Amino acid sequence: MRTSISFALAVAVVGCTGEDPIYSTTDQMLSRNNGFLPNGAMVSNSSGKSTTISTNSAGIDLTNEFFQDLGSNGRRCVSCHLPSAGWTVTPEEMQATFDKSDGGVKADDFGLGAAFRLNDGANSPNADVSTLEKRRAAYSMLLTKGLIRVGIGIRADAEFELIDVDANGVSNGDPYHYASANELSLFRRPLPTTNLKFLSAVMWDGRETFAGQSIHFDLSDQANGATLGHAAATNDLSDAQRESIVNFEVALHTAQESDNVAGDLTASGGGGGAANVIAQVFYIGINDLFGDSRTGAPFTTIAMTLYDGWANSNNTARQQIARGQKLFNTKTIHITGVSGINDEAIFGFPTDVAGTCTVCHDAPNAGDHSVAAPLDIGLVAESERTPDMPLYTLRNKTTGEIKKVTDPGRALITGKWNHIGRFKGPILRGLAARAPYFHNGSAKTLEDAVNFYDRRFHIGFTAAEKADLVAFLKTL
Repeated sequence: MRTSISFALAVAVVGCTGEDPIYSTTDQMLSRNNGFLPNGAMVSNSSGKSTTISTNSAGIDLTNEFFQDLGSNGRRCVSCHLPSAGWTVTPEEMQATFDKSDGGVKADDFGLGAAFRLNDGANSPNADVSTLEKRRAAYSMLLTKGLIRVGIGIRADAEFELIDVDANGVSNGDPYHYASANELSLFRRPLPTTNLKFLSAVMWDGRETFAGQSIHFDLSDQANGATLGHAAATNDLSDAQRESIVNFEVALHTAQESDNVAGDLTASGGGGGAANVIAQVFYIGINDLFGDSRTGAPFTTIAMTLYDGWANSNNTARQQIARGQKLFNTKTIHITGVSGINDEAIFGFPTDVAGTCTVCHDAPNAGDHSVAAPLDIGLVAESERTPDMPLYTLRNKTTGEIKKVTDPGRALITGKWNHIGRFKGPILRGLAARAPYFHNGSAKTLEDAVNFYDRRFHIGFTAAEKADLVAFLKTL
């Protein structure tokens, strides 16, 4: 039977027991609930189960504009922000949806198949989608890595220019023969539309973050832009529609609730679970490197405290999670070559910063940066490029310096040379539900993500430390 929990926000939250359904796909969640999904509905993933709680009511309103067809191509917000996938997409669910909809050709009740649209779901808007197999090839980035194509051109006043992409059919250019300086093809993961209380910047490149405006304003503009772009709407959303979508999104709180080995993540003093996300304090600049924006307290590397109570647990799996949390807070990482830290004279940082994971993931028990601080950690470098990614050769107009990257990131928004490759760090809560990782889906698993950092920064994790850290990350 269901039990209710009372929160200070006076919201009734319904928790699941063994008698309640456990979902594995969004199609199940939408088809089995008539307009309303109760809070606490459990969703299975490879590490255990996650859940989402809305602080707007006792459940998730499936009639909200978030789930409505507001454009011209069948797309809805939910098409690329699946509640069963941590409110983004996963390759597994995209593949199942592709098969069920014949690659977006068959209509469905919830607009899930509409993720497969040429304008941005395909590798190129010119892709051949005339047969099922050609559609499978056209949508390969979405199917294999959960990547949407974002088209952005280089500003006329940019400090750099594009000198090579698919020039004369060279092998190091765009494998889809579309990108140009007028519109680079950038393959990125849809960001989760949950846990937005922790946001300090909107979109991977911060293009929906406006100086002097609130995050609420930014999200409202983003909702309208997404409907015009992704859903190919012919008119702007009304103010009421924007507000409805934003109010729906900011009320969502998602986290891992149980672990396959450690069990209930709220048991015996554990701080996992969506209810604890609701209770977590956040504001812009909390625990910032230059001092807390409200209290003035100095930055502390001890940003994660969810499992402090498990350090001396008799349960070995819970002990491991606590060890992983400690590593996240305290393991020394020599941060070098990171654009946005080591090259910014205004910060006064040296070229080698002896930090920890929490230098860049400083928001307490959330894991993103508490201020807008896009960084280049090397994910877009030519050395990290896989054959399915375009490679752009950029030249500094003043110095002639050359950079080769798979995505210029923040630089396309600002036009600044030293912003090439910079991206924001995402909110870490709910990680287990939404593989693959990084903006470009380059880490298939959390193990792969940890291995990237170990290799990139020469950390020297032992096998046991890697296992501990991954165990912790899976519980967020």
